[in-house]
Amino acid sequence: MPTLPSHGLAAVAILAGVERGRLRPDLAVAGAICAMLPDVDVIGLRLGVQYGSMLGHRGFTHSIFFAAAIATVVAAVTEFEDVGRFRAWVYLFLCVCSHGVLDAATNGGLGVAFLSPFSNARYFWPVRPIEVSPIGLGHAWSTRGVPVFLSELRWIWAPCLAIILSGYVRSRGPRPRRDRVVTS
Repeated sequence: MPTLPSHGLAAVAILAGVERGRLRPDLAVAGAICAMLPDVDVIGLRLGVQYGSMLGHRGFTHSIFFAAAIATVVAAVTEFEDVGRFRAWVYLFLCVCSHGVLDAATNGGLGVAFLSPFSNARYFWPVRPIEVSPIGLGHAWSTRGVPVFLSELRWIWAPCLAIILSGYVRSRGPRPRRDRVVTS
């Protein structure tokens, strides 16, 4: 799995990629939290849940079904400035889904159960360039953490920051002129 900050950054990049104006901080924060939420399943590891089970790591909480459920709940109970509930739902859904998409691009683990609870089959992408992060906070600063950091810098942070920067530049540029055609 990529680290939690990388998942959060991916959510902000999604917003920057689709927004035409300024980034809405409330929506960006909600998206980042939603993008990190699937890793709540690591709690189960401490409680004896098997990694490969439906409720194990990269199981149900990494599924499309879970993404739809979380997006539905958050969009229903949260009011976002100048954003309709459906647009907020789509964005939040993409944020939660992005977690599994990134995890499936790592070089370790058992894959992602995208179709849970209907199937516990685990999937990876054909190309898996992202170095898998060890589970647990203590490993981030170990010798294992350096290759993970460098891998995420290359495969997640650089592209996400480029998208965010291009969104910023795009929002500062001249607006396209829309001439009205008046017919009589």
